[in-house]
Amino acid sequence: MDLSQKIPGYLVSKKNSIKLILFTAGFALLFINLYSPFDVRNWFGLDLKSQELFIYSSLIILTGVLVAVISRVLLYQYNKKETKTKLWAFLIIIAFEVFFMAMFFTIYESVFIKTDSRSYHEVFKASVQNTALVLLLPYAVLWLYFSWQDKSHRIKELTEEGIEIDSKTMAPFHDEKGTMRISIKMDDFLYLKGSDNYVTIFYQKNGSVTKFLLRNTIKKLEQNFKYHPITRCHRSYMVNFDKIKVIRRERGGHILEIDTNPLIEVPVSKTYMNEIFQLFGKS
Repeated sequence: MDLSQKIPGYLVSKKNSIKLILFTAGFALLFINLYSPFDVRNWFGLDLKSQELFIYSSLIILTGVLVAVISRVLLYQYNKKETKTKLWAFLIIIAFEVFFMAMFFTIYESVFIKTDSRSYHEVFKASVQNTALVLLLPYAVLWLYFSWQDKSHRIKELTEEGIEIDSKTMAPFHDEKGTMRISIKMDDFLYLKGSDNYVTIFYQKNGSVTKFLLRNTIKKLEQNFKYHPITRCHRSYMVNFDKIKVIRRERGGHILEIDTNPLIEVPVSKTYMNEIFQLFGKS
């Protein structure tokens, strides 16, 4: 392990820092209520019941987690524009978090537990051990999760890049969650029709026209086809312009004829009229 290398950006991102704080606070609350490491049931000289213990421990944890909040905010601000923190420095920061939170819990225990005869040193030693467990266990779990999430995201990006390289011959269609559901050869793709949150994709397969229903909006799909000959011609339609052979005017407006047998007609709205004519002029 090279301690001089920079930490991954996902460890100090705003979204992941919030997840880390919330998860750690929840784990600490569960840990203290089940394990009672700081003898919390005897705080203030009282034999606290489960409900009272939950209220008291919640207040203590919220206060103690402020250490982690301050630490994460400073880390985020320092690495906001560019990740600069080295691994050795990051480990020292975590050690300081454990130290200050242990000190905080030691003060609470020394002040409020009336029946504790241990010395301050003994209390602090026990607090360090328990605080390390409360912090490091959820930290380790989330770091593994963040690492897996980051790798999954990178794999997805590489997959999408591979699709973009072949964009001249293939048209990938993603659903509303970004998952690719179908990829069609441009020679086979004809047009698509949108209706609310669904899009019907029409393409040729074995000499006949086939349909595929996709959960997404035509507006979102339009953004993905900037480098394809797939053009918006109507509020509800996009067409493969390479398949258009004729544009004709009728009483109700203009119609695009797609080169299929039998012929497929797709309407053109006034909004997209100029763009369609410009494409015809270039072809």
